[in-house]
Amino acid sequence: MKAEIIAVGSELLTPDRLDTNSLFLTEELNKLGIEVVRKTIVGDNRELLAEAFRDALERVPLILASGGLGPTEDDLTRETVAELLHRKLILNEAILKYIEGRFRQLGREMPGVNVRQAMVPEGAEVLDNPRGSAPGLWLEDKGRCVALLPGPPRELKPMYQEQVLPRLEKRRSGVRMFHRELRVAGMGESALEQRIKPIYTRYPGVHTTILAAPGEIQIHLRTWTDDAMQAQQTLDEIVQSFELALTDRIYSKDGSSMEEVIAQLLRTNQATISAAESCTGGLLAERLTSIAGSSSYFLGGVVCYSNDLKTSWASVPAELIQSKGAVSSEVAKALADGIRRSVGSTLGVGITGIAGPGGGSEEKPVGTVHIALSHAGGVKERGVRFPGDREAVRWHASQLALDMVRLHFLYNGGEPPTEGAKRS
Repeated sequence: MKAEIIAVGSELLTPDRLDTNSLFLTEELNKLGIEVVRKTIVGDNRELLAEAFRDALERVPLILASGGLGPTEDDLTRETVAELLHRKLILNEAILKYIEGRFRQLGREMPGVNVRQAMVPEGAEVLDNPRGSAPGLWLEDKGRCVALLPGPPRELKPMYQEQVLPRLEKRRSGVRMFHRELRVAGMGESALEQRIKPIYTRYPGVHTTILAAPGEIQIHLRTWTDDAMQAQQTLDEIVQSFELALTDRIYSKDGSSMEEVIAQLLRTNQATISAAESCTGGLLAERLTSIAGSSSYFLGGVVCYSNDLKTSWASVPAELIQSKGAVSSEVAKALADGIRRSVGSTLGVGITGIAGPGGGSEEKPVGTVHIALSHAGGVKERGVRFPGDREAVRWHASQLALDMVRLHFLYNGGEPPTEGAKRS
């Protein structure tokens, strides 16, 4: 089955409000083997709304819409759909009493405009909404199904789970979507495409999407079939081929974030970590502690922007800063080693750099960053120049720092092979 999602509301066409309902509904429909082929956002305009529903009804057998079920004049969804399906709007006394009761509980009299929410297209099934005043509606017409849901996510999500999902499960076929998400660090999108294109083009039945994100690339593999065993075998085969092509650049095969992967590695190896950050301003510590239970592996960290605090908090020799400069491989190493010894952690990370937009020079331009990882066996350091604005440089630096931790455990504290080191 194919479906379309229509999000209704002029506020969704501004930068002030995101349409998160469509993301939720897409994920839920995919679980049932229902493919979402189009999403549409429409403002509170009767003509445009009618056009969106009319076109969707001609294309797919299932439409899920959110929003436009309120009491005001710009809430046009129920009226528009009723008109398209040639259904009369009929006052539903049970809904009206429910809405009046909600207002009484608040010690208020129901405004007359709320009567609109009790108007139901003839033949429609009412979807109760105990979390709000706008009921949902389920309509069937000539083999097509339309679900009209309220806009607030706290109302829409339970209404879908409790009342729409059971209806869809009765109509589902044996076809399901099977999905894999791989995440890659330390490679550009074009370089990755060059390596894996010869692989995924051999599988026309699997849709491959490559998405560039800050500090990483995501590879999504999707296939629709009723043969679960064959789907899993095919996806396993593709992933194994990707692993051979990308080697240590794949850091996650289940969609886990870099910080989730590092958290698991630290726990598994019973290791602890600390950080001394300059240009990232505590971003690395924030990411390390964003995972529940992080106190078991993150012992602490410092944000030492000034040279004096690099010395007093992370034991970086003042003469080293004076001779090599605060942004240097030597200072990064000293930060990592100093914080590790001060805190008593298994690993210590030191980051220093120029995030911009100012502060760069010909010798050390904006984006220059040095990252070091200290452990009992020594200190590793990477000097790089990241593109982008201040926010991008800081994020890239934190991502590379985490990736250095990952590679440390992958190679048991040793160095990656030469080819892998060049790619990273």
